[in-house]
Amino acid sequence: MRRRGVCVIIPTYNNAGTVADVVLRAKAECDDVIVVNDGSDDGTAALLEGIEDITVVTLARNSGKGAALRAGFREALSKGFAYAVTLDADGQHYPEDIPLLLQANIEHPEALLIGERRDLDSMSRSGGSRFANAFSNFWFRVQTWVPLRDTQTGYRLYPLRRLHGLSLLTSRYEAELELLVFAAWHGVKLHSVPVRVYYPPQEERVSHFRPVYDFSRITLLNTILCFMALLYALPLALLRLLRTVVYTVYSLLFFFCWTIFFLLPASAAVVLVTHDKERRTWRLHRLLNFVGCLVMKWHGIPGVRRSMDNPYGETYQRPAVVICNHQSPLDLMAMLALSPRITLLTNDWVWNSPFFGFAVRHAEYYPVSQGIDNVMPRLRSLVERGYSIAVYPEGTRSPDCKITRFRKGAFRIARELKLDIIPVIEYAPGKCLPKGGHYLRRGVFHVRIERPIPFEEYSKIGEDKDIAAWFRHYYEEKYSEIADEQDRLCR
Repeated sequence: MRRRGVCVIIPTYNNAGTVADVVLRAKAECDDVIVVNDGSDDGTAALLEGIEDITVVTLARNSGKGAALRAGFREALSKGFAYAVTLDADGQHYPEDIPLLLQANIEHPEALLIGERRDLDSMSRSGGSRFANAFSNFWFRVQTWVPLRDTQTGYRLYPLRRLHGLSLLTSRYEAELELLVFAAWHGVKLHSVPVRVYYPPQEERVSHFRPVYDFSRITLLNTILCFMALLYALPLALLRLLRTVVYTVYSLLFFFCWTIFFLLPASAAVVLVTHDKERRTWRLHRLLNFVGCLVMKWHGIPGVRRSMDNPYGETYQRPAVVICNHQSPLDLMAMLALSPRITLLTNDWVWNSPFFGFAVRHAEYYPVSQGIDNVMPRLRSLVERGYSIAVYPEGTRSPDCKITRFRKGAFRIARELKLDIIPVIEYAPGKCLPKGGHYLRRGVFHVRIERPIPFEEYSKIGEDKDIAAWFRHYYEEKYSEIADEQDRLCR
């Protein structure tokens, strides 16, 4: 949690019966806990003084949950935190579910995460509570066009640098809805994470909700937000849509122009004028590497921050099997950009592509559909001539950027040819252009080339399936590390 810059914020007002237990359970999950005492007069302050290693922010008088959250966010920002988990002090939220939010944060680092209370409809709640949640969900969808099932939950993880409207935030109960609305208007992704909830017996519940007064405030707020949705949020959404269209069209034109007007005629010329097979293969590899570098290192993907890390100085002078996780159509460009000394095992759509299929076929790239046994003699020939073999062990693109099951083919090739394995890890191209996606999104695309794993090292693991499982676990750990590093760079 500290490595990712996550703290916990607990606003409290007159929760002396539960606050100490909630804070201690939260500390068991996260070392950095900020408690905002919102003018409590029931002994809460004395209880908090008895808990070590927490930060207590005290408001002189009861100012409302919105004011308490604002004070907590400012304290967290002043301490350099990037994210804040918020939960209520009345014992309804389970601090033990914080790891669920943390895992979702790793997968969706820029999203505002909403702890959606499970089995809410079956819980014993008052009619007012049920109506309030349904009322809030309805107006939230009207104002933002985003469907959420639980807009009233206080269990959330906020990306602190992407909070909007803090200065406009109302001071009371309705502030949490306002935070969601402003986040949605500014393009912050909202992602629900199922969490548990505990409703104590009616006589034990502590509630500061005043039905007439607070519903009046919420109604007034929703009226204002509906007008702002038309005058402020709609123009913002149209501008974001325009930017997305421009970025996508530019990227497509960039790619098509370079492949149609450069790669196709240049590769045809190489095939026609170069009679020596070895020289022809090398020239085609250099052409494909040039196009990959154009896209990755120049301006082929607007709105995407691209970077590559090669801490071990890999030059591909020694043949190896290069493996890479698979998320997006952009993956191919990244692999082509690594080195002209790499041959890819491709899918059929790459082999038959009207844009670069001609160059790929004549450059001695081979489709995996031909079968390992059939292509192994050709791969052996390429290795003897100094080329490395690149394979996507997952076989197909991951739809959610998670590392999926590794197949055995890449490791069989490496073991039979007695080659080292070079892991290449691509971070988040699937968020910029996901599997099945039709438009380019803003984001980060980072490539890291890890230490080569020698044949003598991985061959001790066991059979091909054991090696595949070991490398999948390796990728999961490394991907998590890269996610933390990239998250820190983006703060």
